[in-house]
Amino acid sequence: PPRDLREIYTSFAADGAMQDMLCAQRPDVVSFHFGLPDQGVIERMKALGIVLLATATSLPEARRIAESGIDGIVAQGWQAGGHRGVFDPDAQDERLATLDLVRQIVDELDVPVIAAGGIMTGADIAEALGAGAAAAQLGTAFIACPESSADAGYRAALLSGGGATEMTAVISGRPARCLANSFTAWGQEQLPLAVPDYPIAYDAGKALNEAAKAAGETGFGAQWAGQGATRARAMSAGGLMQLLRQELAEAAA
Repeated sequence: PPRDLREIYTSFAADGAMQDMLCAQRPDVVSFHFGLPDQGVIERMKALGIVLLATATSLPEARRIAESGIDGIVAQGWQAGGHRGVFDPDAQDERLATLDLVRQIVDELDVPVIAAGGIMTGADIAEALGAGAAAAQLGTAFIACPESSADAGYRAALLSGGGATEMTAVISGRPARCLANSFTAWGQEQLPLAVPDYPIAYDAGKALNEAAKAAGETGFGAQWAGQGATRARAMSAGGLMQLLRQELAEAAA
């Protein structure tokens, strides 16, 4: 076990050095998760011509993003894998499905919306665009690609055919959707004990995973995946992109 736990990730909102670095580098796009930085940071990056995106899991969050002047909203549905982008993890979560959230935002706000969550095929992309999204964001669909950094245990769990996922805070301290594994099962046994805050819990979780892997156990990883995990396809990222484009064209025909 580690000798101590630490804040392994500093929030961008509080990290002036990271803000300065990004403004100096001027990437084409910066996307925020877990809320928004100060308005001054947003204005500074916009003045440099950086396209800004931010994740919303509800209409009130989307309104705050639009009011800040950010260029686009990533509408993250309940199906999405990885960390839930809620602004306040202690607030009530409506758990809106991706397309329902997209429609709510598109109906009220004049900001481009990117659909995220449960999108695995070109037909899914077509459905998201049909709901009013300007684009779709896929994550789980690319985990099995050789270009991803997923380790062998993660890939094996994804492609095992089970594909069950669980929303849990025990791994990192914030709600995140993960493949059901030894870590999530352990977490169920600990409820209703309180979980340390993100990212302190994540430091412990990463240490646990390293110790487990050293003992030949791969089920304690942060194996993030969305509810579309059973439809993951193992192929190159380029091949998957080509297939998605073909499926999208067929669905739109």
